[in-house]
Amino acid sequence: MLETEELSKAFKGKTVVEGVSLYLEKGESVGLLGPNGAGKSTTISMISSLMKPTSGEVLLHGENVIKNPGKIRKVLGVVPQDIALYQELTAYENLKFFGRIYGLKGQMLTEKIKEVFSLVGLTDRQGDILNTFSGGMKRRVNIAAALLHDPEILIMDEPTVGIDPQSRSYILDMIRELNLQKGITVLYTSHYMEEVERLCDRVYIMDHGKIISSGTKEELKSILSGEETILMELDRAYPEMEKEFQQLDSIRQVIETEKGLKLISVKGSRLLSSLFQIADRHEAQVTNVNIQEPSLEDVFLHLTGRKLRD
Repeated sequence: MLETEELSKAFKGKTVVEGVSLYLEKGESVGLLGPNGAGKSTTISMISSLMKPTSGEVLLHGENVIKNPGKIRKVLGVVPQDIALYQELTAYENLKFFGRIYGLKGQMLTEKIKEVFSLVGLTDRQGDILNTFSGGMKRRVNIAAALLHDPEILIMDEPTVGIDPQSRSYILDMIRELNLQKGITVLYTSHYMEEVERLCDRVYIMDHGKIISSGTKEELKSILSGEETILMELDRAYPEMEKEFQQLDSIRQVIETEKGLKLISVKGSRLLSSLFQIADRHEAQVTNVNIQEPSLEDVFLHLTGRKLRD
């Protein structure tokens, strides 16, 4: 349905996106993961025709739309990372303004505004000035604006940044409903791995302007199929013990967590006795140990060398 071929962008001689090729099938929900500076927002700007690529193509049903962006704009809804609304207007006035830009008017515009306000759960607040809304509510109005023209494809660039957990959960449920019930194709970028796990069928991992891996969540996790994750909860940090863990042959990575350490190790290496011996030497208080299969977060760390929100 939508495809990019070798999409690249350079600013003043510096390449920020290089050779990005990806595709969206009709009805899919696809994640685009990457840390800050990976090139996600620039890629989305080129796909949505807001920015011309230095090279490469954006194809809609096989037709290059870079020179004729009107075709993709008719079927595309974009929810930007920054809230793109008029704070001094009411929520209703905002949607009326954007609806007219989409060419809607009269009874059709009125009905669509009513429909999207119901969808985002803000029917009772549509007459209120936007600057009285919480951050999460503003995000929901932003999403409503992108849905007014019944888009076939919805691009969402980190739509839950800086909002409360309740609004975040509401937005994620709504996106899943749009995808599963209404059949809208979704391209979703996020700093939150659990959001992509919850929403997306396939995932592209991007770093330093390039796609470095892609596949279903299961395919990506299979990259670490020969490894396992040991979660060790501690009463405090033990830097010297951590260094000793890193020297063990079976340990691939040692990652600090809020509660202790995450150890990526060779599957079946039977490390626990060695770990407890080391912990005992350092007089470390181990409060819990759990062994599990590697997560998508572990795969990301393995491929990029850094956490998603670094």
